[in-house]
Amino acid sequence: QVQLVESGGGLVQAGGSLRLSCAASGSVLRITTMGWHRQAPGKQRELVAGMDSGGMTTYADSVKGRFTISRDYGKNTVLLQMNSLKPEDTAVYFCNAERSTMSGRSLYWGQGTQVTVSS
Repeated sequence: QVQLVESGGGLVQAGGSLRLSCAASGSVLRITTMGWHRQAPGKQRELVAGMDSGGMTTYADSVKGRFTISRDYGKNTVLLQMNSLKPEDTAVYFCNAERSTMSGRSLYWGQGTQVTVSS
């Protein structure tokens, strides 16, 4: 099992910045991709950004140029630097990690952290 603990959410004005952090513990060997999803009220959970074990990144079009994902592979952490925040970025942000073994792939989620952007 992999446990994920997020931190760094909060309330910020439009145009401001926040940095989210997620630390993985437990069976962290063979974690491949780590990333962030978000879910706004009444909407489906959506991908925000992801980074695989080779450093390749994926971003939602809505956050490209504003958000940056990074990983510390030694500390099993993933960060999301969010700049130029907009009210539409308001959501619960969830860290996720994918672990690949001989048995297959497993996906793990953190508990979520609230990000609120005021206009």
